Amino acid sequence: MSAINQTKKTVLALDIRVARSFFERVRGLIGSSSLEPGEGFLIPSCKGIHTFGMNYPIDAIYINRGGEVIGIMSHLAPNSIGIVNFRAHSVLELPPGVIEGTHTEVGDLISILSTPSSEIPLLSQEIFYPAPH
Repeated sequence: MSAINQTKKTVLALDIRVARSFFERVRGLIGSSSLEPGEGFLIPSCKGIHTFGMNYPIDAIYINRGGEVIGIMSHLAPNSIGIVNFRAHSVLELPPGVIEGTHTEVGDLISILSTPSSEIPLLSQEIFYPAPH
């Protein structure tokens, strides 16, 4: 799956894993080494997140049922609690720096596509990949 910011015409991630089962939702990114550039983790039916058990920061985009960004958290530190947004339908977790680098903000429209990334017509000539820290 892929995530596109339709408003800004930028690619947020080309390789998104989706938390489909109860276990995947509970485990989340705990125990993973990092989110690599171009990767993302989508949690459907989610109102809030945490980074307990993680050793790296993440960006988080809260999305309503219509695909509108209704909340953002940049560089959420490890072992932190993110905001709870009761209007959220899903939360997209991304490598730190993606929100800033793509200029994603509240009100933007995000499309989550099941199309293989090789078939996505690029909306922008550049895909944003945050610089490693």
